[in-house]
Amino acid sequence: MTAAPPIAPARASVAPIVRRIVTYTILFVLVVLTATGAADLVGRVFDLFGDEALAGSGTGGLAVSLTFTLIAGPLAGVLGWFCWRRLADPTERDSLAWALYVVGMSTVALVVWTTASLTAIASTITAETLAAEAATGLVWAGVWAGHWFVLRRTDRRPTRLPGTAALLGGTFGLLLGAGGGMAALTAVVDEALTVVTEGAAASLGSPWWSGALQALVWAAGGAVVWAWLWLRGGGITARTGLAAVVVVGVAVLGGALLTLGGTGTVLFVLLRLVVDRSDGVPVLIEPVAPAIAAALVGSLIWVYHRGVVRARSRAVRQASTLVTSGIALIFAASGIGVIVNALLATLTTPLAGSDPRTVLLAGISALLVGAPLWWATWKPGTTPAPDRRGWADRSVYLVVVFGISAVTLLITLLVIGFRLFDTILAGDPGLLDRIRAPLGLLVATGLVAAYHFSVWRRDRAEIAAVAPVAVPAAVPADVPAAARPAGAARAIGEVVLVMGPGAAPVVDHLHQLTGAPVEYWQRSSTTTVLPDPGQVVRALAGVGGDRVLVIVGEDGAVTVIGLVPAQVA
Repeated sequence: MTAAPPIAPARASVAPIVRRIVTYTILFVLVVLTATGAADLVGRVFDLFGDEALAGSGTGGLAVSLTFTLIAGPLAGVLGWFCWRRLADPTERDSLAWALYVVGMSTVALVVWTTASLTAIASTITAETLAAEAATGLVWAGVWAGHWFVLRRTDRRPTRLPGTAALLGGTFGLLLGAGGGMAALTAVVDEALTVVTEGAAASLGSPWWSGALQALVWAAGGAVVWAWLWLRGGGITARTGLAAVVVVGVAVLGGALLTLGGTGTVLFVLLRLVVDRSDGVPVLIEPVAPAIAAALVGSLIWVYHRGVVRARSRAVRQASTLVTSGIALIFAASGIGVIVNALLATLTTPLAGSDPRTVLLAGISALLVGAPLWWATWKPGTTPAPDRRGWADRSVYLVVVFGISAVTLLITLLVIGFRLFDTILAGDPGLLDRIRAPLGLLVATGLVAAYHFSVWRRDRAEIAAVAPVAVPAAVPADVPAAARPAGAARAIGEVVLVMGPGAAPVVDHLHQLTGAPVEYWQRSSTTTVLPDPGQVVRALAGVGGDRVLVIVGEDGAVTVIGLVPAQVA
């Protein structure tokens, strides 16, 4: 009797994935159409109180709104009910399409609702009535509330993309509040400077307070949105990659840019008032108001999020440090380049209307703002700990800075060469004046490239000198750290422990055993059996690297996983 051939395992069908993508895309479009039509109808109802006809100047717009509301609305309800029933299946709740729909619709609804509502509120300051914006805000507020309820309060919320809606909405609120705050402060400071320099009569008849109050409405609205989603909505507790990008890439980076840019501009104006009075005082102080506003708002954002970064992982803290260092380096290098440009300008005949003193003061301002911050952040005079050099972020930072500097050097050399040959061939005597700007950039980028290349080479040499040595399996648990073989404590750069409550003895043991810092993440279980110390030593035998994950099960079993940075193509 011939044996039956083995049955090949069935391939996973892509039909459910395609069905979810199509279903949630259609649902998204139907909800948008329904909300758009309903908002227009509500706006027309509001217009009735302003003695305007319901159909307005034509029936076409009203027909479109009725179509969207009365046809797309029921279709959206039926399709939503169909999706809601399927969400009883955990597989449906775990789908990426469902998570993208809820997060996307929540974010879109929040943006439309907030901007429309704040526009309507701000218009009341100038005695305007914007019924369409008020209606749009009212309808889209309901759309956001419904999806936020699904996302936060129901048992059918998506399991993917945790905290993404709160992070995106909080970032939008932060940007909205920062823009409104800077606009309001600019109006106030500008009016104060006008009164000081030109007298109180200069501001008579100018409703400067109207623009300030309208900007204040936007600032307050953005602050409320940010506070609700960031503090109450779970944005501050998110530990995803997107959360790190928002904290470091948006808040810290944006706050540092605003602070340094605003402070440098104010310093430049003050230096011009003392040294360079080639323009009148009103012209000189014109950029002061927006610069002060940017510096104040940026410093608030920067200081707050630096405090948030301190409670995050070491990788996030390192990223924040490197981002701040990079921004400060850009300002300092730009200042050096502009100073060289200004000094070379003193050797040439200046163009009409140009003054090397103004350029020189601009370079000095940028250097005075960027150099101290770079020195305090990067700490070039301090030798970092050996394990710090093993961080991938530091190496990437050095390579990126050196690479950008090298590319800039190459382009600058090409520009200088072109202008050199063009001047010689044309017989133009003004060679220095044509190449002084790229020469300044060449000097600045050359210094940056040389310094960071030397730091990169020094780090590589010192990393090789303290190459990690694996923890030997024969070392018993009761042997103190001083008695272990030399270099064994440097086998592991960081230990991440995942364990239930009561892990303090294990944390201390891991720190003594490896000499590395231990980051503890508590499991959701309520009880945990402490592992045998000898079992921990045996599990770590031969394991080394920048980061090691140690998982202690509820029964005390120890699992050790060596981690390496992900290589994304």
